[in-house]
Amino acid sequence: KSPRDIAVPVIGGHAGTTILPLFSQDPIAATIAADKIPALDVRTQDGGTEVVEAKAGKGSATLSMAYSGARFGSAVLSGLAGVPTTECAYVASTVTDLPYFSSKVTFGTKGVETI
Repeated sequence: KSPRDIAVPVIGGHAGTTILPLFSQDPIAATIAADKIPALDVRTQDGGTEVVEAKAGKGSATLSMAYSGARFGSAVLSGLAGVPTTECAYVASTVTDLPYFSSKVTFGTKGVETI
C-alpha cells in the first residue's frame, strides 16, 4: 500500500489537540490497529512542531499549509476543467449543531457539485 493511496481527513484547529485526524474515514488507514492510533494522533497533531524543531527554530511549518492550499486549488481547477475532484473543505453544514464543518466536497464544472 502506497502512502499516495491514503487520504485521511484531518479536521479541527491549527495545533495540538485541536487537530483531529480521522483515520477511520480512509479505507486503508481504517485497517491500522487500534492500539497504534493514539501515537499517530499525537504525531499528526505535533507535525508542525516537528518541522520547526527540524529547522532548529529557523523557520515555520508553512509548507504544510502551502501543500494543503495547492491541493485545494488543484481540486477546484480540476473540477472546473471537467474532472470531478473531491477534497475536504470548511463549509456550511447541517451534520452538527455548528453552522460550519469540515466535509468532503466534490468540485465540478459548476464549482461545488456535492457536499
